[in-house]
Amino acid sequence: MVGRWMSDEVLAAPAVLLLPALVVLLTVLVVRRVVGGRASAPSLPCLPSLPILGSLLSLREDLPPHLLFTSLGRRYGDLYALYLGPHYTVVVNNFRHAREVLLQKGKEFAGRPKMVTTELLSREGKDIAFADYSPLWKSHRRLVHSSFSMFGEGTSKLQTIVCEEATSLCSDLLTQAGQPLDPGPVLMRAVTNVVCTLVFGSTYQPHDPELKVVMDYNTGIVQTIARGSLVDIFPWLRIFPNKDLKRLKECITVRDELLNRKLEEHKAAQASGGSEDPRDLLDALLKGKSSAGEESSITDDHVLMTAAEAFGAGVETTTTTLLWVLAFLLHNPEVQEKIHRELDEQIGRDRSPTLADRGRLPYLESTLSEVMRIRPVSPVLIPHVALQDTSIGGHPIQKGTRVLVNMWSIHHDPQQWEEPERFMPERFLDSEGNRFSPPYFLPFGAGPRVCVGESLAKLELFLFTTWLLQRFTFSLPRGVPLPDLQGRFGVVLQPLSFTLSVSPRFAWAADLGV
Repeated sequence: MVGRWMSDEVLAAPAVLLLPALVVLLTVLVVRRVVGGRASAPSLPCLPSLPILGSLLSLREDLPPHLLFTSLGRRYGDLYALYLGPHYTVVVNNFRHAREVLLQKGKEFAGRPKMVTTELLSREGKDIAFADYSPLWKSHRRLVHSSFSMFGEGTSKLQTIVCEEATSLCSDLLTQAGQPLDPGPVLMRAVTNVVCTLVFGSTYQPHDPELKVVMDYNTGIVQTIARGSLVDIFPWLRIFPNKDLKRLKECITVRDELLNRKLEEHKAAQASGGSEDPRDLLDALLKGKSSAGEESSITDDHVLMTAAEAFGAGVETTTTTLLWVLAFLLHNPEVQEKIHRELDEQIGRDRSPTLADRGRLPYLESTLSEVMRIRPVSPVLIPHVALQDTSIGGHPIQKGTRVLVNMWSIHHDPQQWEEPERFMPERFLDSEGNRFSPPYFLPFGAGPRVCVGESLAKLELFLFTTWLLQRFTFSLPRGVPLPDLQGRFGVVLQPLSFTLSVSPRFAWAADLGV
């Protein structure tokens, strides 16, 4: 993690460019003398730190953040502190303290830090995920929820969108049956198409140029953010050349040009007296914004950033989870066999699965939960910020403190989970074979900052997985190694690329739509 922050572009700067750092150093030392600074820091165990650099030199182990924070927890305890540059940061490694931060004191810890990259991504905090907690943010979140409801969350509209794309996905896979296949691109295209249809009503064929634009800019944003940057710790470093920041700005420009065009098209359609029922999320957001009245502070930028966030948050996380599902099924073929039996017994082969089948497929649902537990796509949640003086576990926490919730540690805690490194879907089934979810399972976070797209993500994961496993068996081609299960940490925890083979399970009936 820190190896990326301590990049060559910084270390190679001419000595004369270090003058601002010396100024900051002197300022920090003076402030510490005047107001007590770190001498008055909370009583939590804290990693060693230096002026300006903070604890970065203590974080240079070659481990991704979630594993590094878990390892440090064995030395410093489940709750400890460190300095990311000048930023005092508390790391939460267990459920007891995470529950306090996310739920019991959720509003006290609902803030977000301002960082250079997230400010660029969100037009200075006009989205949901990265915007600071405020009355405007609460109004914006209510608008998003009501827009989902207006567009049909919980009804057949979203299900229809996903099932139509699942049909295309299955058709694509059928044409490649028996051949070695990297499932990443086809899954990414399917999930991207769902989001495009949901957000602005555009359905694309596989080689559509506009779909390629969407996928390219989204991938570019994810890749540049994933590489990490010292500029989010030391914002003054943006005065120096930064190729990743330049690439990020280029991708954001392409994104905003496309979304602005879609927004104007939707506004023009509404002005010309289009349908009263919203066609997509943009329609619903614009209608909700209009009904809020002139006194509302929600702007077109908030609408655009909501659309942008649907891509940034929705595509990568859902695609990655589906890839982890396939990777673990290849490692555990007996689990795939049990899911096939459950699907055959509960649904059969003459119709496609629907959301109404959720209660009939507890083992499949438990498998999805186990994948999200053992490989959480967000192993460290987006940083929270204390909005007032408060406490965690009895330790005083000052206003402005950053808090990192290490979901990996919580989902691999041997005090909560039996054999946490073992893939075992049965842990989410009770003694009667019904699915249950323990309180310490938090794949979407919790509290005021719980993921706003949780319902859509669960819907997509269930429908894509049931459609694929009803129709196909997934196996390893001859001579191909099993997928690596360690993953690669970036914006999300992704599996490394792997190869599989798909085999149709039966001669599909025409009414299955494939």
